[in-house]
Amino acid sequence: MLTDKLKQVIRQSYKAIGENLPNFNPRKQQTLLIAEIAKTLAGEYSKDRKIITLEAGTGTGKSLAYSLGAIPLALAQDKKVCISTATVALQEQLVDKDLPFLKKNAGLTFDFALVKGRQRYVCRQKLTQAVATDSPQAGFTFAEKPKADDIRTLNAMHKALTDGSWHGDIDSWKSPIAHHIWSQVQSDKHSCLKTLSDHQHCPFHKARETMEQAHVLVVNHSLLLADLELGGGRILSTPDETFYVIDEAHHLPKVTRDHSSASITLRGAIDWLTKLRETGDKMAKLIKSQRAISPALKLSDDSQDLLIEMQKVLTFVTNNASVYFTPNHHDNNRANQANYQTNKPDEPVYRFDNGIIPKSLKDWAEDCNELSKKSLSHLNKLYSALIEAVKDGDTQMYLAEPVLAEAGFMLQRLENLQALWHMYAKTDSDKAAPMARWLQQQAPTKGSARQDYLLCASPIEVGFTLEDKLWSQCAGAVLCSATLLALNSFDHFRFQAGLKNNDGSQYQQVCSPFDYQNNAQLVVANMTHEPSAVQFTDELISKLPRYLAQGSASLVLFSSYWQMQKVAQALRDQHQLEIAVQGEHSRQHIIETHKKHCDDNKESIIFGTQSFSEGLDLPGDYLNNLIITKLPFSVPTSPVEQAQAEYITAKGGNPFMSLSVPDTSKKLVQACGRLLRNELDEGVITLLDKRVVTKRYGKQLLDSLPPFERVFEK
Repeated sequence: MLTDKLKQVIRQSYKAIGENLPNFNPRKQQTLLIAEIAKTLAGEYSKDRKIITLEAGTGTGKSLAYSLGAIPLALAQDKKVCISTATVALQEQLVDKDLPFLKKNAGLTFDFALVKGRQRYVCRQKLTQAVATDSPQAGFTFAEKPKADDIRTLNAMHKALTDGSWHGDIDSWKSPIAHHIWSQVQSDKHSCLKTLSDHQHCPFHKARETMEQAHVLVVNHSLLLADLELGGGRILSTPDETFYVIDEAHHLPKVTRDHSSASITLRGAIDWLTKLRETGDKMAKLIKSQRAISPALKLSDDSQDLLIEMQKVLTFVTNNASVYFTPNHHDNNRANQANYQTNKPDEPVYRFDNGIIPKSLKDWAEDCNELSKKSLSHLNKLYSALIEAVKDGDTQMYLAEPVLAEAGFMLQRLENLQALWHMYAKTDSDKAAPMARWLQQQAPTKGSARQDYLLCASPIEVGFTLEDKLWSQCAGAVLCSATLLALNSFDHFRFQAGLKNNDGSQYQQVCSPFDYQNNAQLVVANMTHEPSAVQFTDELISKLPRYLAQGSASLVLFSSYWQMQKVAQALRDQHQLEIAVQGEHSRQHIIETHKKHCDDNKESIIFGTQSFSEGLDLPGDYLNNLIITKLPFSVPTSPVEQAQAEYITAKGGNPFMSLSVPDTSKKLVQACGRLLRNELDEGVITLLDKRVVTKRYGKQLLDSLPPFERVFEK
């Protein structure tokens, strides 16, 4: 329960924040959020299910609310708070602004740390090895031969790491680092081990020491899922000792799905598998122990058998390529045809209906799954034995280092290979959604005539994964976003995230304090054509100048790059309008230029697509005229989305109403959320899609929006 002492701590902290924050006005929405979060995590609603899902509108101050609702309770119970976000921008805001301010002014004593994955840190030993000789390739296997600039970068990185001017993470390096260079010197879980003396001072391990002392951890969704996949507590704090705050929670289901998927290239996998036996032999020679003989021999045998089975799969796919990748073939596989048309023309996709693969392919998948699992076990035994040999002083580190690095790459590849074949070998349950399984024909690489194929698999639904690994394990969880409701209901998100309505979990919508009725107007334009009509683009070109004249700072959102570019060119040619178009310059450049024009009292227009409808903050005079050309429906073009639609149809449902309309509702709310960012902001939103008045779902979409003053043109 929430004790009187804790309630007093939270009240005093909130009061102290108000006294130190200029122009602070206590908001009932924010105090409600703090109270509901604290009561939920304290177990006042349910002792077994301390989970609350919150849609907190723009301006409610949710980051301060969840910090004050969770941190005092965590400190009192000796637990950690793990704040997970979907974007770097929010991470930076929390670490650079919100948490330092809270720590300084709220009267709370706590430490916090930004936690990144291993791959964001350089391995000191690998970097030292890469620059140790005149030839950076000595004892080192680069994916591409380093250029002179790459060698200079490696030397500069080593110098900066040595003199302490760089802490070793890629994000703080002054310029972009080529992937083929960074991948050779980054920390990895197989070779950059703290138990090895040469690695004890690697940046990753130093960062982990800081993390262990911190009370609040700031991570991204991908790192959170990586930890959960390992069982929880391997990278971050253990779930049962952690209060999780999932900010930007509407991204969590998709990130979980992507994290649970696997893919391999057939020829690419065969190429590295041919070198696996050689890697095992190198390790066995360095170990110099009888215990290395058996796993080395078994690795040799099983990897050779795995190669044979993989070759059978490649032959099968190659022989059927003309069948699988012909657009007009297999009429009942409409998803394949849609995908063929929407992917790059030289990389067509074939999705297996209902996830069912041919029996011969399933048989090979079962064999490949078992053989890759065995090979992984043998390689792990050799790896552990070599680590022990180094620790015992039987093998010198400088000799073992390159072999451990090589083995690390092989282990990562084998883990992914085994995950893919496990998903292909698995028999789907009749009671759950099937796996999405598909093939993609890859364009030959430059200088190669060999055709390769990508094998992919992904779960369709991931709610059970989140329930099993997170919700049922954690001390408590807060899920929040400005857009979680779809069509004024939590049902869509609840299903995606594996949450329930009747198990003690809490749900709360906290509306924005903004005066939508008086500060903003939603205009539904009188359009002649629907967006699907060929004349729609010309109608946009004809009518947009009038709507652009409504404000001095305009953002026009499109659903199609092609349409955006055509309209922009026409308006430039016909009306000499100066328009900043997404893709012509970087996002940062467009925003900075736009703000400068506004500061100079010049009219400014931005044309953007879906990515500009979320996370774009243009407060005050930087945006007073928002135009949405088309409802943000997205066609299910990915094989996973198509498989999900197919599954809903097979169960007698309507994928358009079950998936597309709720998803569009959330996206439309996000897009409209660009206009009012502060309580004094004003402006107009114009929607140029007549379907909101002609289709039966249109009223549902409009009713899910904030209460703007509505104007329907006639």
